[in-house]
Amino acid sequence: MFFVATPEPATAKVTLDPAFTVGPVRRRTFGAFVEHLGRCVYTGIFEPDHPDADEDGFRRDVLGLTRELGVSTVRYPGGNFVSGYRWEDGVGPKDQRPVRLDLAWHSTDPNLVGVDEFAAWSAKAGVEPMMAVNLGTRGIQEAMDLLEYCNIDGGTELSDQRRANGAPDGYGIRMWCLGNEMDGPWQIGHKNALEYGRLAADTARGMRMIDPDLELVACGSSGPTMDTFGEWERVVLSETYELVDLISAHQYFEDFGDLQEHLAAGHKMDAFIKNIVSHIDHVKSVKKSTKQVNISFDEWNVWHMSRAESKAPSGKDWPVAPVLLEDTYTVADAVVVGDLLVTLLKNTDRVHSASLAQLVNVIAPIMTEPGGRAWKQTTFHPFALTSRHAAGTVLQLAVESPLVSGGTTENVAALSAVATFDAEKGEAVVFAVNRSATDALTLDAAVAGLGNVRVLEALTYANKDPYWQASADDSTSVEPAENVTVKADGGRLTAELPAVSWSMIRLAVGS
Repeated sequence: MFFVATPEPATAKVTLDPAFTVGPVRRRTFGAFVEHLGRCVYTGIFEPDHPDADEDGFRRDVLGLTRELGVSTVRYPGGNFVSGYRWEDGVGPKDQRPVRLDLAWHSTDPNLVGVDEFAAWSAKAGVEPMMAVNLGTRGIQEAMDLLEYCNIDGGTELSDQRRANGAPDGYGIRMWCLGNEMDGPWQIGHKNALEYGRLAADTARGMRMIDPDLELVACGSSGPTMDTFGEWERVVLSETYELVDLISAHQYFEDFGDLQEHLAAGHKMDAFIKNIVSHIDHVKSVKKSTKQVNISFDEWNVWHMSRAESKAPSGKDWPVAPVLLEDTYTVADAVVVGDLLVTLLKNTDRVHSASLAQLVNVIAPIMTEPGGRAWKQTTFHPFALTSRHAAGTVLQLAVESPLVSGGTTENVAALSAVATFDAEKGEAVVFAVNRSATDALTLDAAVAGLGNVRVLEALTYANKDPYWQASADDSTSVEPAENVTVKADGGRLTAELPAVSWSMIRLAVGS
């Protein structure tokens, strides 16, 4: 009888040293997105008849899960929805608010949730609101009116209207998106780059006359595959560079049946970010500017948009809160989401804000039943743990990794990793993804530069079936579990990383 030896896992080598840094861990990296789309708002965050609803109609279970997820900012109210939105419809007595057609998602919006409700929900959830203005069907005056309503404490018509609606103090919203995906032909009022750039510049000037300290986000192209990408950024920033702080990036990833290709999502996001940076810095150079514009990656996620879940209603069917974009995520999708967070952290010098799209029900880490349960999708876990434990400074790692290839993407590093170092807390955290669809990987990290280290916690999220999905009936049988292979000894950290896995290793650091 002959026995075939199982090959040893390939090894990826990493060096961590606190002397080499990328930039600070930014809390705004862990933002999310609430759009009036499908069941994100109605039966998502807001369901007055739910047995666990609070006095304002918000689901307490969803509030609790939002806090556990560790969300920092929430972008609102869209998304495609914002390009046809009249914000005045969503304020004042609810029985007097108009019911409107939502052309973006072929639905009906009863306007029971608007800016005041969103501000109240944000306060309860402990998140920073991030507001978008309609530059599709509306423009400069409406944006300035909304800003006045939200942020001026009192003494003007619109601020006093807010006070009469039950909010005596201004909301102090700092981050404002100047429209959404305005190069997309699906967008109501979409524009060419010069039209949008000039409108965004004029809107920014008007808003800064009210509050010069706002943080404004210009619309970047809707995605890297758009014909407009690159030239759009150049033209828009040529008009707005000195008036805005950030330019948006949107990118989604889908599993088309090649798991190895799907696991390369973080590699593709990294390339996209570097491409955007080159366009930003080109305009900066041409303008001879001393200002640095950075990136708000305010839509990102796995979204299986070619599936039936993303088919909007049509014809005479204009439902309120239809089941729409309710993707059910796999373990592999969660590993991809964890890798995308690794990528955002690795680019923290230029990505200053990010928003997972979206928060509840719609391509979301949190799911609900109308009148019933709420539960965590697989993607909840890497997001919550990264948000909870990434702190201090992002370290610049030296990585030597085997390569993997799949589909049209070749020679991608099997190991995707980032580390954060919190000197005050005396803790370093390594986030590591094995992108191989088939093979385990040995992590061999040189950590002597940190001083003496010991392992505080080591968790890995993986499953023999990478296509396992959570449900309302079973959301807990596959969760991050202790990785007993992790060892720290003699200035080296070692770990075995299963195929298709995301891991978090927390280290106590001492002299």
